[in-house]
Amino acid sequence: MGGAGAAAVAVPFVSTFQPSERARAAGAAVEVDISRIQPGEKIVVEWRGKPVWILRRTPEQLASLEADEAELADPNSDRTTYPTPPYAKNRHRSIKPEYLVTVGICTHLGCSPGDKLTPGPQPSLPDNWRGGFLCACHGSTFDVAGRVFKNKPAPDNLEVPPHYYLSDTTLLVGEEKPA
Repeated sequence: MGGAGAAAVAVPFVSTFQPSERARAAGAAVEVDISRIQPGEKIVVEWRGKPVWILRRTPEQLASLEADEAELADPNSDRTTYPTPPYAKNRHRSIKPEYLVTVGICTHLGCSPGDKLTPGPQPSLPDNWRGGFLCACHGSTFDVAGRVFKNKPAPDNLEVPPHYYLSDTTLLVGEEKPA
């Protein structure tokens, strides 16, 4: 009798340690329709409380990736603080070259870099700027693949979250493709 009473009290108590529905949803994968993103446009979705950028790169932006490599701190994404998934260990850091999927948080102090996608001279950027992102807080710059330039406060490239394509127009952010 006493054991049954203890179990009756323990079950509700132990179940309070389970994450709430809201907490489970906060960590859930996010399904994104990418069919309306035009070349050169970026959308932002939220995953685990972080902004995830999805940029549809233009052919010119893709061509700029090789030109920047000598100026990058980690052009091959070899550093392991924010490990790059194997499917994004390439020049464009993505599954499909046309689409960049990255967490929009600077690896220096957690600021959110701004879009500086237009090439050419601009305040706080070099005259040979080919387009990318600028974290105005401390001056870190990233190319359109989220790779950090040398001699900047940010120590690492922008994080590539787990993701895969459910179809040509639907992206799932927050999960790796099942084997």
